[in-house]
Amino acid sequence: MLSISHLTKKYGDKVAVDDLTLTINNGEIYGFIGHNGAGKTTTIKAVVGILAFDNGEITIDGLSIKDQPLECKRKIAYIPDNPDLFDYMSGIKYLNFIADVYGVSASDRQERIRKYADILELTEDLAQPINAYSHGMKQKLAIIAAWIHQPKLIIMDEPFVGLDPKASHLLKQMMRELCDQGGAIFFSTHVLEVAEKLCDKVAIIKNGKLIKSGTMEEVKGDSSLENVFLELEEKPEDDQSED
Repeated sequence: MLSISHLTKKYGDKVAVDDLTLTINNGEIYGFIGHNGAGKTTTIKAVVGILAFDNGEITIDGLSIKDQPLECKRKIAYIPDNPDLFDYMSGIKYLNFIADVYGVSASDRQERIRKYADILELTEDLAQPINAYSHGMKQKLAIIAAWIHQPKLIIMDEPFVGLDPKASHLLKQMMRELCDQGGAIFFSTHVLEVAEKLCDKVAIIKNGKLIKSGTMEEVKGDSSLENVFLELEEKPEDDQSED
């Protein structure tokens, strides 16, 4: 579904992402972890077509994000770490706007808005202006907007920030349901306990370089993901090798 091949992104002399290669398959929830400034958000923004990159290739369902950006974006949804919504709109107007962008029919959008707003307990607030929403409510609205056109791939940057425990649990259920139906999820997180329990595969990035990736069992072995991550963070880069 998502192929990142030898991705390199520089900001002047600084290499933010260094020759990164990852593959996310249909049915997989793939976690992307690393310290602040490791290159996670830069990678994600390159994947969704926001940032140009210096070398490498990114394909979504076999299509190049460089050469066929619109076709790629029709297949995906993206939730940034701080959703920048149109605050002057009401929640329902924003969702209808997103549905219009993706060409979702009136009957389908009504069904999906009702389903996901009920799940996330936002239905009663959809008539309110977004500028009256809390951060958590904005996050829920962004999640509904991402799911509204039934994308094949959802890419999220720290999606659990600002969500209460119940909403986090419901989002995890939605993520698994989408992947069970043949979709894929690629998301960054600092919440390692969530990643360990939720993800099928995980990649650890440090200073722009991939240092470990694979199934959760392959990456953590008999330890915990937190322990593995901390050990890799403390090792000099010369002692690290990609698995």
